[in-house]
Amino acid sequence: MVDAVVSFVVQRLGDYLIQEAAFLGEVRTEVRSLKKELEWMLCFIKDAEDKQVDDPMIRQWVSDIRDVAHDIEDVLYNFTLKVDDSAEIDDRKRKPSFLGKMKICLCVFNKGKEKIDLYNIGKEIEELRKRVSDISRRRESYHLESTDNYNLEAKGHDVSRRVRELRRATSFSIEGNVVGFDDDVSKLLAKLLNKEPRRFVISVYGMGGLGKTTLARKLYHNNDVKNKFDRCAWVSVSQDYDTKDLLLRIIRSFKINVLTRELEEMREEDLERYLHNCLQGKSYLVVVDDAWQKETWESLKRAFPDNKNGSRVIITTRIKEVAERSDENAYAHKLRFLRSDESWELFCEKAFRKSNGSEGLEKLGREMVEKCRGLPLAIVVLGGLLSMKKPQEWRRVRDHLWQHLKNDCIHISSLLNLSFRNLSHELKLCFLYLGLFPEDFEINVQTLIRLLVAEGFIQQDTDRSTEEVAGEILDELINRSLIQIDKRCWGRIATCRVHDLLRDLAIEQAKKIKFIHICKDAPNLISSSCRRQAVHFRIMGDWGLGHCNPRSSSLLLFNQRVLNFEGVVSNVLCSVGGCYNLPEEMVKLVNLKYLRLTNAHIDVIPSCIAKLQRLQTLDISGNMAFMELPREICELKELRHLIGNFTGTLNIENLSNLQTLKYVERGSWAEINPEKLVNLRDLRIISKYQEEEFSFKSIAYLKNLQLLSIRLSDDTCFDSLQPLSDCSYLIDLRLSGKIEKLPEDLHEVLPNLECLSLKKSHLKEDPMPKLEKLPNLTILDLGLKSYGGKKMICTTKGFHLLEILQLIDLNDLAQWQVEDGAMPILRGLRVTNAYKLKIPERLKSIPLPTEWECDENW
Repeated sequence: MVDAVVSFVVQRLGDYLIQEAAFLGEVRTEVRSLKKELEWMLCFIKDAEDKQVDDPMIRQWVSDIRDVAHDIEDVLYNFTLKVDDSAEIDDRKRKPSFLGKMKICLCVFNKGKEKIDLYNIGKEIEELRKRVSDISRRRESYHLESTDNYNLEAKGHDVSRRVRELRRATSFSIEGNVVGFDDDVSKLLAKLLNKEPRRFVISVYGMGGLGKTTLARKLYHNNDVKNKFDRCAWVSVSQDYDTKDLLLRIIRSFKINVLTRELEEMREEDLERYLHNCLQGKSYLVVVDDAWQKETWESLKRAFPDNKNGSRVIITTRIKEVAERSDENAYAHKLRFLRSDESWELFCEKAFRKSNGSEGLEKLGREMVEKCRGLPLAIVVLGGLLSMKKPQEWRRVRDHLWQHLKNDCIHISSLLNLSFRNLSHELKLCFLYLGLFPEDFEINVQTLIRLLVAEGFIQQDTDRSTEEVAGEILDELINRSLIQIDKRCWGRIATCRVHDLLRDLAIEQAKKIKFIHICKDAPNLISSSCRRQAVHFRIMGDWGLGHCNPRSSSLLLFNQRVLNFEGVVSNVLCSVGGCYNLPEEMVKLVNLKYLRLTNAHIDVIPSCIAKLQRLQTLDISGNMAFMELPREICELKELRHLIGNFTGTLNIENLSNLQTLKYVERGSWAEINPEKLVNLRDLRIISKYQEEEFSFKSIAYLKNLQLLSIRLSDDTCFDSLQPLSDCSYLIDLRLSGKIEKLPEDLHEVLPNLECLSLKKSHLKEDPMPKLEKLPNLTILDLGLKSYGGKKMICTTKGFHLLEILQLIDLNDLAQWQVEDGAMPILRGLRVTNAYKLKIPERLKSIPLPTEWECDENW
């Protein structure tokens, strides 16, 4: 683990040598020397960590390395902080003048009575280099050598080429094959669908990693289940759950329309009453996943009326007593382990990716799978580990596992540890970071990617953006089964979760190296030694950053109510739960790269935000009101993601690093000259009022655009789609508004399009002959009023890559002709409110899209 920390510090040293060259002056030589020493030490750390369990002297050696690495990071942090503070000397600008920079290089830092010069910085770095040298010399005393040690470690492993090859498959896989559980599904479906009118509880129990959540999801997404119940909701429960929070999440999961702010201000008993009233007369299914106490359902069930119409509740738990005693009308179902044939099938899906393994690998694989004793989590983690291994390395993995067998069985903890140790430095940091999130937390993938970039974990790449590299890292963690896919949106992974056992591993390993600290009780318990901290409890009053270590590099707040900006946080500030103001004190966060205030109720962004010169992400999502940006926003030259609801004049034309802009009012976008927004990849435009037709000419300047969403008001038209032919990277297009006619050469205008949504387009002629020629179309959503005709024809060989098709509210559609050979790989079909339409016979067996949502906010 320490290797990951040292590798990260080496990377930071390299970044400072490049980025702060003008400031470092002669100190640059000391920094370069320190970097060399640490690089040399990296060769021996892995061997030391393997041996430290049985040797207290080596444990101390590894601990010394960890401490000096953290001290180096602190010195670099303080140096940058003083450089930024010095900018305040020049009041005329929000960054140091050239003369100011020269003064800094000449060793002048002044702030009040404090004086710091490069001589002192140099002395600190020289002292650190000597400490590193002393630690390195002591290595010989412990007989540490740079050897492979059968090395499971992926040397110099960036992100494997195989992961890149799998990236599209990972992103667009609609749902993996769920192995096993057929008999369990049949039995529990009968319980869910029987005609028993009273509401009753079905409890599924078994040990961690057995697949309880997987089974529950298979039931939850079953077509017959979806058709039976008026409303369905899913909520995950942590050991330290809050009943009010559970009720809030259930209401949102039911998709009951109510303002977030109104919900948050309700008391627990008011939420119970509100939910009870909303469900009156409705049949419903609610899944309470991962309950730890029998009181969990007891605290919720007052909000769920027994309407005598067959409503059902599914509870998953590890504890038999919770399953049997959760409700007087509970049916407890013990989940079994996988059989040998099922275990091998599941392993092959992960290890061979549906390809065939050689006879030698099959023999080794079957030996290892047998020792997993039918535990699905162990099998998929083993398969994920071996999928990244060359054939000759399989035997080494088996030999290592055989050394840690318990009762002739692979113990899950040793397998998880092995999988973690096998990660590259970069992957280790990203996996450890996941420990900051609460138990069973639904992690937004795009948010996580931006956090990892802001933390500095992702190395620069000449061919790809850091966000793309971070996405590939998450793909690899998913392929290794260290992260679980939670929800998909538009075919791509939208949210993910970390299994409890893997989260426990991340927290355990992270604490050993003082990488993260989680605060669950009171603010004064926040660690002063960890740079990355998370708060997991609801704070009912004002709470300031002054509670936090002033050298913290990140602070993640979950269920935060009111936040005051006091103190200094370096890289990341994320508040999930919102705050009610954005005070000017936030300018003290001079090194802030990531600012996210979810469900915040903010009316104004103050102009002083321009002092946050390093800000990469400004995310004020969940605030329904449109707000104006200050003119000074143009000074945030490093801004990459701007997320919220924005109107008025947008002074963003010079933000050449901007990648994400959502949501911007249509009139505001019309005033922008987008020529310099060369890196914009995700643009979402909203029109609140009926206006003249929308022209795509301004969009044509966005050469790197990948996702475009435009929602026009009713009866507002789009002009020709032809200018979009200049957006050669466009893969996701979502349009809501009138389109007079699709161009004849649509497949040439949008050759790379993978996802298309059309709503309120009022097309008069059958769109299918043109749409079916799009060579890469994977998802098609024809929504409300998209087509007003009575007939559609899909011809042979049309839609050859289409996986998902939605036909929503096409009220006049009466005839749909699908020729043989059309849509050969269609996996999900949803047709609603097409009362006159008869579904073609061969498509009737196509299931509804599962774990897939057409969510505009993603």
